[in-house]
Amino acid sequence: MEVKVIGAGLAGSEAALQLAKRGIKVKLYEMRPVKTTGAHVTDKFAEFVCSNSLGSADCSNASGLLKKEMQVLGGELINIAYSCAVPAGGALAIDREAFSQKVTDRILSEENIEVVREEITKIPDGVVIMASGPLTSEALANSIKEFTQSEHLHFFDAIAPIVEYDSIDFDKAFMASRYDKGEASYINCPMNKEEYERFYDILINAPKIELKTFEKGAKFFESCLPIEVLASRGVDTLRFGPMKPVGLVDKRTGIENYAVVQLRQDNSAKTLYNLVGFQTNLKWGAQKELLHSIPGLENANIVRYGVMHRNTFINSPKILNATLQTRKRKDLFFAGQITGTEGYTESIASGLLSGINAARYVSGMELIELPPETMLGALTHYISDENHTKFQPINSNWGLVPPVVLPKKERKNKKLKAEMISSRSVSCLEDFLKAL
Repeated sequence: MEVKVIGAGLAGSEAALQLAKRGIKVKLYEMRPVKTTGAHVTDKFAEFVCSNSLGSADCSNASGLLKKEMQVLGGELINIAYSCAVPAGGALAIDREAFSQKVTDRILSEENIEVVREEITKIPDGVVIMASGPLTSEALANSIKEFTQSEHLHFFDAIAPIVEYDSIDFDKAFMASRYDKGEASYINCPMNKEEYERFYDILINAPKIELKTFEKGAKFFESCLPIEVLASRGVDTLRFGPMKPVGLVDKRTGIENYAVVQLRQDNSAKTLYNLVGFQTNLKWGAQKELLHSIPGLENANIVRYGVMHRNTFINSPKILNATLQTRKRKDLFFAGQITGTEGYTESIASGLLSGINAARYVSGMELIELPPETMLGALTHYISDENHTKFQPINSNWGLVPPVVLPKKERKNKKLKAEMISSRSVSCLEDFLKAL
């Protein structure tokens, strides 16, 4: 029996590899380059569209714990990501082109995977993993909507600009990581109060790209808000968000500035850097004016402007079990951002679990629900909780897992609490796998 995987993004690629290594035949459908999404720029698999960072690699961080769990579970893409890592302090950032190429080569070399380059317009029969992503085509989205008998929910995802390293003025910019944690791998463009206020004035008055009629009234995902939306909440919002100066001191001056714009390495060659937290829907001319108002970026060569696109996700609490199997149809699974698991790491993780469970389904084995003490288990239990009345996409976070009890004198020690939760999770997952 074969499994059809719809979409060769992060979740679909991981799911296909999980199935293939278990000896199961896979048909992996990808509509690019036959049909584009409007956000992707290549026809390669597992392409990173927005940022090139998968978040923290430290297990005392929720995202870092999720990465560790994927390794324990035998994840494929997480190991490829580490092999394509670029310096990013305590985070796992990758050379996105090298990563996509490695994933593509790996899939094309798998004898159990047949790649089909065509658009799927309706949910197929048979055992299927729907990993079509947040940019699912309209025809397929309508088929999913018909199957679920519920309205899709919408939010917007905005992409940050990328500039050339050689065009940055390092007489003004400096290299550092916050609190000097890890390698000094971020470029920092400092602003004094006057420079920040000028920047802010340009930003709040900049023209935006008009949304299409069908997009108006849709919701932004809180952790990926366009910078202009954040700025609209108040003049100091950015200074306590993506432009916070805390822990970033220019050692040439010893000054902690009024605000700081950070840029993160985007490729292995260190020739491209993206602006952290600068997702935007401003018109390109306005973006150029805004970026060139930043000290150190006055003459920056912008190789990619920010854009914004609609993302679509299903009302998972009404549709999915914690196994990522649909309640209505046992041979149908969903994975990736379309489930409401927001973030690169989360997409890969859900693809991993869906691949494992689809393989177990084909083999006549009981599907697995991961313990809620694990981050992936907590995440899948959250998105499948029928008690949700206003479901919104979510990242991995400590609030999803059961708390740990600390000694009274240590109850405010957040780092210790995170370390204890992380240790418990890994032990719980290892014990769970041994018991299978």
